[in-house]
Amino acid sequence: MIATCGPDGADKAAAMLLPETPGISYSISWQDSGNAPAPVQLLGRRDVALLRLEGRGLSRNRNNLLRHASADLLMVADDDLRLLPDGLQQARRIFAENPELDFGIFQYASDIPKEYPAETCTLARLPKHFFPSSIEMILRREPRAGRLRFNEDFGLGAPRITAGEEDLLLKRARKAGLDCRFFPVTLSYHPGYTTGVQPKLSRGSIISRGVIAAVETPLTAPLRVPLCAWRIARKGQCNFFRALLLCCEGALRGYFSPSLRRYLKGKQPAESGPTKIN
Repeated sequence: MIATCGPDGADKAAAMLLPETPGISYSISWQDSGNAPAPVQLLGRRDVALLRLEGRGLSRNRNNLLRHASADLLMVADDDLRLLPDGLQQARRIFAENPELDFGIFQYASDIPKEYPAETCTLARLPKHFFPSSIEMILRREPRAGRLRFNEDFGLGAPRITAGEEDLLLKRARKAGLDCRFFPVTLSYHPGYTTGVQPKLSRGSIISRGVIAAVETPLTAPLRVPLCAWRIARKGQCNFFRALLLCCEGALRGYFSPSLRRYLKGKQPAESGPTKIN
């Protein structure tokens, strides 16, 4: 499931597709396409569905993909990945060998390395320093994981909180009792920085850190929030006092936002509007 945006979005998505492979298909949600024509590389490919969606918000775009999904396994992807066939096939085998598995988190490779657990583990309780990225996720559509949705108040293009949607999706899955596990299998290569790993963090990204602290560790969040701000400042990603202020704002949202509480209880976001299918 490839989320892309802008008139050149489908061209970027088309450039990352593998040759036609049995058992693998692609759904591309093309947001704000500006009525640009579909790339010639996609014409005639039986393994590609192209969906056009107006409006803003990466979470909204990914929810569009989830609503239209029909495959057994759903991998969340961006439009700038290099897919690794061996990793994809290994992930398919893991799901086949573990029929109770609902939600798998894997790895991506990058020139900006990310820290992962050393071995396969359950995510019923998150490992220390672990945070999920959307491009690591594969969901088994049936019976329940395919009904998960990203919170559209979070993520790139959201009005205020421009990160944290992956953490909340995983939290919602865990609260629903889904079997969620990490596997040290590399699915793709991602060049450069992702949203969660940046030399300077945006305002919305720092606010999300406070939200997640309150959601994941409500009893100890008042202690964790200053520590989070200190770690951000130590990495040079933001001034400590500004980071502390924004993390506190996020924590208050995490504690008191009625819409966030509804989301974590399994209430679906509103439909994202009409989709045109090429």
